[in-house]
Amino acid sequence: MKTSHSTSKRLVRYAATFSAFILLSIAAKLHAAEFDHSYTGFDQLLKQVVQVSKDHKQTRVDYQKLAMQKETLNTLLTVYSNVTKSQYDTWSKTQELSFLINAYNGFTLKLIVDNWQEFTEDDAESIRDLGSLFTTPWEKKFFTLFGEKHNLDDIEHSMVRKWFKEPRIHAALVCAAVSCPPLRNEAFVADQLTLQLDNQMQLFLADNSRNEILLDGQNGQASLSSIFKWYRGDFEKGDEGFNSLFDLLSAYSEALVEGDNNPQEQRALIQRADYPIIFKDYDWRLNDVANF
Repeated sequence: MKTSHSTSKRLVRYAATFSAFILLSIAAKLHAAEFDHSYTGFDQLLKQVVQVSKDHKQTRVDYQKLAMQKETLNTLLTVYSNVTKSQYDTWSKTQELSFLINAYNGFTLKLIVDNWQEFTEDDAESIRDLGSLFTTPWEKKFFTLFGEKHNLDDIEHSMVRKWFKEPRIHAALVCAAVSCPPLRNEAFVADQLTLQLDNQMQLFLADNSRNEILLDGQNGQASLSSIFKWYRGDFEKGDEGFNSLFDLLSAYSEALVEGDNNPQEQRALIQRADYPIIFKDYDWRLNDVANF
């Protein structure tokens, strides 16, 4: 009888443990389902404050208007901060990457808005001016993510570049400088992410102020954004089919020659894949509408 009673108690404990596990699993799924992967609020805010150039290749942010909606931005970012790592891990890869890109861009906007008075009083003209003697602005831990204090470098280098094999993110993460890729006037969403990343790279490479093919008779060179110098290695790992910057430029050759005077000669140069690549100086001025 004792053995039977002991067995019954173990079965009850096992059943209780299993039931608790099921309930926790259901709760996690319900919690995950609560997150708005359409980013409706963030999307609406971006549409209000991001201005697109006439040629659709550049954008600027109306930070004065955004500063007047600071609480709206903070409320949206609080939702991001409340996401737990266990909740995040239940999402698809495209949902995860969309979240991190939106978080990086959103918290960058917050960094500027939180220090907007410095810009209006001419104490700062670049995001780099928001650092200190020993800390860059990208190293400042000013927001919470996954239950811990983080900085922008954490999102870019310790999460996005570490967890994903997607070099096109360098056309999507925007650090609030004029020479950065254009900040998209819509949120990144999972079911459109591949198209959005592709479009971002097209826009970035099509803008001659950032990237261009320069001809000199039968020869020539590519003059590219310094982003491709800093992160060249990310385009040499075979991810997305890119084993070199030549592969990237070949894949986006139509964007590179868009609107140029000698597209046929430029295409021929790009296909040769043996031309010099130089890198442009980076314009760190704030990507504000005043700097359009």
